[in-house]
Amino acid sequence: MNKKHEFKGRIEVVCGSMFSGKTEELIKRIKKVELSGQRYKVFRPKIDSRNPNNKIISHAKNEVMASIISNPKEILNNCKDVDVIGIDEAQFFDQSLIQVCNSLANNGLRIIVAGLDMDYEGNPFGPMPDLMACAEDVKKVHAICVETGNPAGYSFRKEKNKDLVLIGEKKEYEPLSREIFIKKMSKKIL
Repeated sequence: MNKKHEFKGRIEVVCGSMFSGKTEELIKRIKKVELSGQRYKVFRPKIDSRNPNNKIISHAKNEVMASIISNPKEILNNCKDVDVIGIDEAQFFDQSLIQVCNSLANNGLRIIVAGLDMDYEGNPFGPMPDLMACAEDVKKVHAICVETGNPAGYSFRKEKNKDLVLIGEKKEYEPLSREIFIKKMSKKIL
């Protein structure tokens, strides 16, 4: 009986609003990779200064070691002898991340990407929509709306700052349901 070669190259995307558990899900998947004896490497963008150097930490305080990079192409030079690549806060990278992930997956690596799917205005964010289109698996996670207790898919910025990227936490952002997000955004525009 011939055993078929099992090609393991794939892209998995974990997306959602702030406080939805994206990083927690990435860490959970990486811990399973570690337990299985596979080799892995995790990357995060230099722009995200919330975690200490060389780590990603979830809101639940779980953590995993990570390399800090400025450009997605740096992943290509730092993924020798690994089976799995993890990428956190992918929305902060440029569109070249799509080509990097596809190239690595095409060469047999499992790529796990976590990031915001929408920006603070409710628009698709960075390379995330294209990564979701290329992925074999997409998991959308939800926070809990701070006003209704319903699932929250939106990251509402409480600050008046209009920069696309504003690194922050609960002081600057809150997770909201569509209903409450639309109400608050209409008041913000007036």
